[in-house]
Amino acid sequence: MSEDRDRVDAIIEQWSRERPDLAAEPMEVIGRLSRVASLLGPRLQDAHKPFDLSREAFDVLATLRRSGAPYRLTPTELYRWLMLSSGAMTNRIDRLEVDGLVERVDDPRDRRGCLVGLTERGKELVDRAMDAHVENETALLGALNAEDRKNLGTILRKLLLSLE
Repeated sequence: MSEDRDRVDAIIEQWSRERPDLAAEPMEVIGRLSRVASLLGPRLQDAHKPFDLSREAFDVLATLRRSGAPYRLTPTELYRWLMLSSGAMTNRIDRLEVDGLVERVDDPRDRRGCLVGLTERGKELVDRAMDAHVENETALLGALNAEDRKNLGTILRKLLLSLE
């Protein structure tokens, strides 16, 4: 591919040739969103490797950290934020607890429940990992200037809200 053409351009050209009756514009957007997502995934994971964190573990720790002091949420709040099943959330919490990054404590608001909280070790680790994560994201978006990033964020929010 040339510098100003991507694979999606070639796919659209092929469809335009084979099926000129198709409106290819949606394929341009969805194709590029899909391709960007598949290319970003491994590159985002690379930033977590030095901290021995999977993307999934990082997401749990980051969700707890951004919740504010005392950095505790119920398992239900966690799986809703992360859009997971309760079983998947339990497995993630279990692994992070074994690693000493989170702890389960009794929920003072509900005697039957518990809260999942960051340990001091977990907080320190996620803070360091978050610095690397943001630095990585900044580099990944290096082809876009500040105005491009703001406009893209606005457009993607509009699409996301329509889908959610």
